[in-house]
Formats: sequence, C-alpha cells, structure tokens
Amino acid sequence: MRVVTTLPQQDLRLVPNASKAAENAGYDGLITMENRNNPFLAHAVAAISTDKVELATAIAIAFARSPMSVANISWDLQIASRGRFVLGIGPQVKAHNERRFSVPWTPPVPRLREYVNALRAIWTSWEKGSRLNFEGEHYKFTLMTPAFVPESMGLRMVPIRLGAVGEHSLRLAGEVADGVLLHPFCTRKYLELQVLPRLSEGLAKNTKSLDNFEINGGGFIATGKDEDEVQNMFEWIRERIAFYGSTPAYWPVMEVHELGELGKTLNTLSKEGKWKEMTKLITDDIVHLFTAVGTHKEIVGEIEKHFGGISNCISASPNASIPAELPPDLIRDIQKIPSRFQGFKTGW
Repeated sequence: MRVVTTLPQQDLRLVPNASKAAENAGYDGLITMENRNNPFLAHAVAAISTDKVELATAIAIAFARSPMSVANISWDLQIASRGRFVLGIGPQVKAHNERRFSVPWTPPVPRLREYVNALRAIWTSWEKGSRLNFEGEHYKFTLMTPAFVPESMGLRMVPIRLGAVGEHSLRLAGEVADGVLLHPFCTRKYLELQVLPRLSEGLAKNTKSLDNFEINGGGFIATGKDEDEVQNMFEWIRERIAFYGSTPAYWPVMEVHELGELGKTLNTLSKEGKWKEMTKLITDDIVHLFTAVGTHKEIVGEIEKHFGGISNCISASPNASIPAELPPDLIRDIQKIPSRFQGFKTGW
C-alpha cells in the first residue's frame, strides 16, 4: 500500500523543505487540494525540490478551468518533475460551480468523460504532432498552430485520477481514468458494496484491469504517538463527518448504513448555522465507521481492516493544514500491506 501526505499550500516558501522532508521520510507521494489555495503551484516548487516522490492534485476542480489550460499546466509539471506528476480532477458540486466559480452547471458525468478525452487528445497532438480535432458536446478543440505546441515531453502521458463518490462517477472513473480519488467520507461497507463493484463495471467497458488502476483513499485515519493525539484527531474527524453528512451528494454513503434520516437532519441544521448541534449527533460508533483509529503502534492493523484489499493508497494527512507526522518505520510498515496495483500504463 502506498502512503501520501499533503504539501503546505498557504506559503510556497514552505514547500522546498516540506517536500524534501516528506521524500526523505519515505512517503510515496505529495498531494494538494483545491480549498483555500491553488492546487498546482506548490507542485511546481516541489518538482524542482525533490527527485523521487510522486506529485498529484487531489483534486483540482475541473469545470472551473478549460481542459486546454489544465493540459498545459500538467504538461509543464510533468516535465519539471521528470514524469512524476499525476493529475487528479473532480467536478465539485453544483452550488460551488455556479456560485463560487461562476461557471455553468450541467450533468457532471458526461461532461467529465469529455473533459478526460479532451485532455488526452490535446496531449497526443502535442507529443505526436498530430492534428488536433476534438469535438464534443461541451468542448471543442480544433485549432493548434505550431507556435502554441510545447516541446515534446519524451515522458509518459500524465495519468489521470477522477474524484468520485456516487455510482455514476465511480463507473466513469473505471471507464476513462487511470485511478480514482475516493472521498474520506467513506466506509468499509461502502467500499465493498458500491465502490469496487461500480469501478469494476467501468473497467470492464474497456477491458481494463485493477492491476493498473489505482484506488486512493476511502476513509479517515486518526492516529498519533499517544491516545491524546488520537483523540484530538478523532474529534476533528467527528466535525468533518457532520459537515460532509449534511451534503446531499454524500448521502449514498450514509444510506448504506441506514443513516439517511441523519443526513437530512444535518442538512437542516447546517442551513440554520447550528454546527455544534450537528457535531453532537455524530456518535463514536459513526466516527469508527468512517475512520481507522489507533496510536502509531496500533494503526497498521486498523488501516488494513478499513482499507485493505481495496484501496491501494492512503493519505496520512486529512487536510493541507494538518501535516502528517508518521515516523519512517511506520510508513514502511503501512507500505507492506498487500496491494494489487502494479503501476500506471499510460503509454502513447
């Protein structure tokens, strides 16, 4: 199993030391999120500060950007990192698209399918020198003069991971992507009953194998060197579960556990700004459904129980503002958990 952690994004001057320290500790990858800060800039700094660690967005919001813009910055990061960049994208929800980014909202699955295909068409045109001729319902790319073609990478095509929660987005990830980024608002039961079957249906459409498709995440991790640290993280996760549980897009996870009515109650309270009351409704048992919990001495077995046999990669850091502090020997122990993933197959 691979282990990744977050990069600091609030100040790019923090990135060189943080990225080097994470690489030296043995982490497999460094991820960024699109919350308060841009998800790409930190990787530009990390790319020239490290040599081995994978660099990935988890996620960048797709529809707020043209595929051409994302293709271009991904190309630059792939060259700077010498082939270590992985693009993770997702649609976000309707309200954020319309009211936060001021972009039109359409059904996300067909649009995201087109987005991925457009990215690959652009990259192939640049690398192979072929004519760019992509025409879809949402995106059209048919103009690419030599002055705008970047130099050949001579590297693998950038792998693409899709953020997914519901059954339609999970199928799409299996069908068109190289991996999936699962939301931490996820349980073992949801992994077994929904995630793996829906991904397998998507993979079957193109006779793809889980051997070359990476499943990332699927739950929270609450760990620390002692019980106090574990409990502090446990309480932070309780608040996050209350927040995510109030969002209808995440209710399919709750419904697997017959918690649909709780989701509706959380939604009502959120609209009233009653955040403390929401958190009180999340019992310890509910937190445990979503979380692998234990001290550094206990957590490997708990991670294997929660993620093992399905997820190939876990994030030791739940948020860009909460850096992981796993000892190198613990990272190595987690990496010993068996994983089916054998690497991306993203040739031209």
